Order: sequence, then C-alpha cells, then structure tokens
Amino acid sequence: MSADIIDGNAIAGKIRAELKIRAENLAQHGMQSGLAVILVGDDPASCIYVRNKAKACRESGIRSEVYNFPGETSQETVLQHIHALNANPEIHGILVQLPLPPHFESHRVIAAIAIEKDVDGFHPCNVGALATGNALFYPCTPYGVMMMLKERDVLIEGQHAVVVGRSNIVGKPISLMLLERGATVTICTSKTRILAEHTRNADILVVATGKPRMITADMVKSGATVIDVGINRMDDGTLCGDVDFTSVKEKAGHITPVPGGVGPMTITMLMSNAIEAAERARAAM
Repeated sequence: MSADIIDGNAIAGKIRAELKIRAENLAQHGMQSGLAVILVGDDPASCIYVRNKAKACRESGIRSEVYNFPGETSQETVLQHIHALNANPEIHGILVQLPLPPHFESHRVIAAIAIEKDVDGFHPCNVGALATGNALFYPCTPYGVMMMLKERDVLIEGQHAVVVGRSNIVGKPISLMLLERGATVTICTSKTRILAEHTRNADILVVATGKPRMITADMVKSGATVIDVGINRMDDGTLCGDVDFTSVKEKAGHITPVPGGVGPMTITMLMSNAIEAAERARAAM
C-alpha cells in the first residue's frame, strides 16, 4: 500500500488563503504588512527565488520591496541600508537572500536585522531563543515542515524523530522544534557511521542533505513519516529529492514529494512571519 502523499502545494494554498484574510484585517485598520528583501549579486537561483517571494507576497496582500545590489557592493553599504529599514515603521519584515558574495560576513549582516523584523528566523537572538522554546520567529523551512506534520495529524510527542543533516537553516532548527514538541531526536551527519541503523528506527524521518535519492526503501521503517527537504537538479534537468521517492512511498506511512512538497511551504511560512510581524507592530501601537 502506497504512502499518503503530503501535498505541499495544497497545504500552502490553504494557509495563504488564511493569510490573505489576516492581511485584509490589517488593511481595515490602515496597515499593510511590509517585507523588504535584500539581494546582493545576480545568482540565478537567488533571483528566481526572490521573484517568487515577491509574487506570492503580492497575491496575499503583503507589500514586498526588493533591493537588488550589485555583487561588488560593500558590506558597509548593505549594513547601512538594513539600519534604515530597521527604522522604517512601514517595513515589518527584513530578509537577506543567501548566499552573499564571498567578501561579506553573513553572520554580521544577519545580526544587523532588528530581531522583531527577522522574519527568516536567522538572527542569533532568535536562534538562541529557539533553543529555549521562545523563538520570536521560526525559520521558514522547518516551520513549514511542522505545519505539514500538523496538517496530517502526525503524532510527534513520544515519537523517535531522526534528522539527517545539521545545517543552520534546516537540520538544527527542525531538531529543536521536534524536541520542543516532545519527540526523541537523533541528528545524523555526513560523519554518522552506518546511517541506515538510525534511519530504520525513525517514526519521523526528516532528510536535508543535498544528496539525490540517498535514502532508499531499505533505510526506512515501515509506516514512517518521511519528510524530504532536499531538492536536486539532475543532468537531464529533472528535479528530485534526497529520498528515493518511488521506492520509499511503497513503505512509508506519509511522504512528501519533490517538487511540490516542502518547497511551497517555505515561502508560505515567510509570508506568515511577515503578517505576524505586522500584527505585532499594530498591537504595540
């Protein structure tokens, strides 16, 4: 029996409809959520991603301002612009599209964003607060994963969750969020010996490694919930995840596809954070 396929597009669509209502409520009180996106350079993937963010924001009633700096722009120039955005009451969320050019210190740039406008959830204070269960904003991709689990009523408390990947963007924060919800969490890395011994024990398996189809059916527990965060472009132009979807879906209980799984949720939760930031700003008036 094939697994239940968790449709990220459908879940994202449902959440975006709710966000549009919240945006309309803000508008009735004379406020529009404002999101500023800073892009340095012309990395093709980043440019596409930023365009998609801007389009999604417009459709949900969020004002999106994109600031595209040439790749040779100095770090100080970008920092000054962030400081100006921090002081702008019409901007409620700020994000810096990563990666930045090599001459930038990414941690300094992210740390310059006002914590109440850190809708990407990457500010050091937000990261620290996440570890104590008090994050102001959740990082968007892990937040999206948690919403998918909620949508399918996947039991988390008391379950064994295995996260393959330890990145600051996905692996570490999703581990903390699952731990906060009462899961027993194992984090695996590229140095983990006999990876399958860990993944086969997972009730919930989250994979974010950037290695195409590395998780095969023999590495998955029957009935497990498998969340594939990876997205890889193959030589023939097709996209695939870090999980061998074709074989694993015959063994898992729930599984996310690639594309159409976690991907649509990332931008959606960014929009959710932007709306929430505006709602907090209004409440503080």
